[in-house]
Amino acid sequence: MEFMAHKFLTSYLADSLAVFRVYKSLGERAMAQVSDEQLQTALDAESNSIAVIVKHLAGNMRSRWSDFLTSDGEKPDRNRDSEFETPPSTRSALVELWESGWRCLFTALEPLQDSDLDRTVYIRGEPHSVMQAINRQIAHYALHIGQIIFLAKHLQSSRWVSLSIPRGKSGEFNSRVASGQASQR
Repeated sequence: MEFMAHKFLTSYLADSLAVFRVYKSLGERAMAQVSDEQLQTALDAESNSIAVIVKHLAGNMRSRWSDFLTSDGEKPDRNRDSEFETPPSTRSALVELWESGWRCLFTALEPLQDSDLDRTVYIRGEPHSVMQAINRQIAHYALHIGQIIFLAKHLQSSRWVSLSIPRGKSGEFNSRVASGQASQR
């Protein structure tokens, strides 16, 4: 029994990287389902379009993860307010921005070791452990990628293709997991 428990243990960093990759994939799969025009669609004047959300995420990622261990995560040249204005007008420019943000994240996190988790980093002058900074960003990115998914699903309506377990298919999915044909990870 003890062997089985250890079989599934992984490092916090490996798990965090896996979670970030899942959210990146979910965002990409949601954006792939909408038209170029729909990327720019906001539901109302107080809402953000998918393109604006992507611009904000990319700005946040560049700021938080560039020189992650050695400089404040809120870079002096970041203009957060501008991230909510005038997003890229083409899908290709938006994808390039999206990829550049994720590149900053993976470049910062992939070389870290578990021994780095207690190191101190700063965000807006406030100290965080590396683990706290990672947790903060996982939560932040999950929130915004959830918004992207919500918007894409709303805009696609009946054309939406589920990114997880489709309605009415939970029992079938659970059976596939139990038989080893699928995984919930």
